[in-house]
Formats: sequence, C-alpha cells, structure tokens
Amino acid sequence: MNNKTTILNSISWVFGIAVLAVGVIYTFYGNNPGLGVCLVFLSLIYLPPINDIMKEMLGFVIPATVKIILGIFITWVSSGVGELFNKINLVMMEAILP
Repeated sequence: MNNKTTILNSISWVFGIAVLAVGVIYTFYGNNPGLGVCLVFLSLIYLPPINDIMKEMLGFVIPATVKIILGIFITWVSSGVGELFNKINLVMMEAILP
C-alpha cells in the first residue's frame, strides 16, 4: 500500500464509522428510525472490507465520485434536516444523567 491508498482508506473508515454512529443515534433517539436504518446501511459502503466483499462477490465497487456525492448528501441530511446536534445533546444528557 502506498501513502495515498492508506490516507484514502483512513478517511473512508472515519466517515463510515461516523455515518454508522449517526445512523444509530437516529434509529434509537430520532423521530425517524427509518432514516437511521438507511444511514446504517449506507455507512457500510464506506468501509474498506465491505468494498473487498463487493468486488469479490459482485465484481464491482462503487466509484469514489459516487461515494463523495453520497457523502455530501448524507452530511446535509443528517446535520441540517434531522437536527443531529440536538439529538447528540439528548444522548449525552441521558448518558450522564440516567
């Protein structure tokens, strides 16, 4: 692996885990659990092991440009439309004061 691949894999891992966390928050603390489940499934396309499985089983992977466009859309939907920061505060308050 060269440095560029390592950096891209690291970014992919971080974004995939972040979207997975947002999906879990929306599933259990949001008013739209369907959005949360969709985000959990969409987060899987960013994880490198899932890319390897897709390439092996289906013979193709989702192109990087599609992932970037989808990532922008996910960020917009989760932060703007769904009031993500309010839900994170709710989760933090519940964790601190059970």
